[in-house]
Amino acid sequence: MMTGACDETVKGRAWIGDTARMDVHASLEAPCPPAELFSFVDDLGKYPAWIDLVHRADSLAPTADGEPLWQVELRARLGPLARSKRLRMRRTVLDPDSHVVVFQRSEVDGRSHAPWVLRAEIDEQLGSLGAASVLRMHLHYGGALWTGGVLERTLADQITNGRERLLALVRATH
Repeated sequence: MMTGACDETVKGRAWIGDTARMDVHASLEAPCPPAELFSFVDDLGKYPAWIDLVHRADSLAPTADGEPLWQVELRARLGPLARSKRLRMRRTVLDPDSHVVVFQRSEVDGRSHAPWVLRAEIDEQLGSLGAASVLRMHLHYGGALWTGGVLERTLADQITNGRERLLALVRATH
């Protein structure tokens, strides 16, 4: 894989009863050590700087267990129309040594909500130019509102654009 290369796949929609599910996988190779790249993905508050899908991510008071929380607004433009969704997201896994972070939807309104899970993991890759990192992200959505071919194409486009902006941010710190 070349530096800055990106692989994105929508792993399919599977209908379960009346609920669809979508799994999006993306990877990115960046010219920096894993810890440096991890600093851009371990905090949802940093995502609006590099991916348009995350329109806003405002920090909330942490959980009683000390887990960070964010109020996240996702927004996708489909031609002249826009879809948006607000989610309360919690960081459920943070392992800086292994460079793994997981965020999960965590609403407290007593209603049943479709799951949103974002997992990011980074591996080191040594090459002739020095340390490089491979970021692998997996977004799982277990509902029906954000599925469908047009929206999936829009999401893939946002991943591609976000990859370029993330690489620019990484290079600016190098």
